[in-house]
Amino acid sequence: VQLQASGGGLVQAGGSLTLSCAASGDTFRIITTAWFRQAPGEERDFVASITWSGGSTYFADSVKGRFTISRDNAKNTVYLQMNSLKPEDTAVYYCAVRGTKLIYEYWGQGTQVTVSS
Repeated sequence: VQLQASGGGLVQAGGSLTLSCAASGDTFRIITTAWFRQAPGEERDFVASITWSGGSTYFADSVKGRFTISRDNAKNTVYLQMNSLKPEDTAVYYCAVRGTKLIYEYWGQGTQVTVSS
């Protein structure tokens, strides 16, 4: 499975961005797609996830009510809509997928999100 993340950029606090994660290859293996983020000097943290079949979603407490995650199965793409962005949302955002294993096996290249105050 190959993942292509896009949509990052520079935005002012309170603004919005939508990230995309396009999957290719053996996409039939995908059960869950997730977004993680890593700020400079910090660990990579979970942001949100969505299951491919039922669309069940999960969010980190820090983004609940501000971020939404959705999928377009026909395009093999998952979207992360980020609203009411804060400077602390600044990070490199990565998408990842997992199949039957509990670990996220495949990762995209990351896209930078910078929120200015």
